Amino acid sequence: MPQGQVTTVPLDGLTTRQRRRQAVLAVHTGHGKGKSTAAFGMALRAWSAGWPIGVFQFVKSEKWRVGEEAALKALGQAGGAPVAWHKMGEGWSWIQRAGTERDHAAEAAEGWAQIKRDLAAETHRFYVLDEFTYPMKWGWVDVADVVATLADRPGTQHVVITGRDAHPDLLAAADLVTEMTKVKHPMDAGRKGQQGIEW
Repeated sequence: MPQGQVTTVPLDGLTTRQRRRQAVLAVHTGHGKGKSTAAFGMALRAWSAGWPIGVFQFVKSEKWRVGEEAALKALGQAGGAPVAWHKMGEGWSWIQRAGTERDHAAEAAEGWAQIKRDLAAETHRFYVLDEFTYPMKWGWVDVADVVATLADRPGTQHVVITGRDAHPDLLAAADLVTEMTKVKHPMDAGRKGQQGIEW
């Protein structure tokens, strides 16, 4: 798209400046690599703009130390916009862990409840809800509640949600949807993830 050119101009009575300041709901989905990476890139821009950032990771273990966490926490401590980082539970993904005694559904529901409280209080200006499509897919968090809460969020709080298999209602509610498509991946050739590339 050419810089500064839009395909249509809405008849909403808003000025260009007002439209530029509208809150954005973005969804990064698909089976390709880079959904979270792109969201954290947006968070870096948000930090540079002076916006307080809240990161909520839903299936990344609290034991994992990802590079984005270290970088954003360091930026938050260096001055400027604060960065809050929350990990919901022990970390769940498409692999279920046998023998766990944790109630992952309850932890995901409490994570969503905290996000709702933060949105209502306008605690952050930019939210990364990393891997949040999974709790919705598994029925741990109600999709209709998520869509309604995000539609009614006060102020200009921007939200980016990542994860595979985003619900169609979430996609319909979003302002920006990107689907990452895998063409080729080193894991297809039996290579494991590596520091600096995957985390």
